[in-house]
Amino acid sequence: MTKTYGSERIVVGAHYGLRDWLSQRVTATLMALFTIVLIAQLLFGGPLGYDRWAAIFSAQWMKVFTFVVIVSLLIHVWVGMRDVWMDYVKPVGIRLALQVFTIVWLVGCAGWAIQVLWRL
Repeated sequence: MTKTYGSERIVVGAHYGLRDWLSQRVTATLMALFTIVLIAQLLFGGPLGYDRWAAIFSAQWMKVFTFVVIVSLLIHVWVGMRDVWMDYVKPVGIRLALQVFTIVWLVGCAGWAIQVLWRL
């Protein structure tokens, strides 16, 4: 425990700090860039229909970029939800259950997104 001029500072959680702050900013930046690229392709790519939408995601670079954004989204959500559970759910058992549920849900979403993206 660190003393700071008359008040006690209690540090809880093993993952607070620069790493989480930076991961939130990097993942948000990647998602914003993806949104800009997608909007540009929709606006300047011709008439919008199923064929155009399928063509946008048929390019390998777009599949890879989409996969990177999916992983970024999962990391972004995990850091945010973990912080919410740690800050607002005090009973350890309930917090652990919510964290496990969040992990299972995110892994399921990742599997579904990969299946949709590559039609596995």
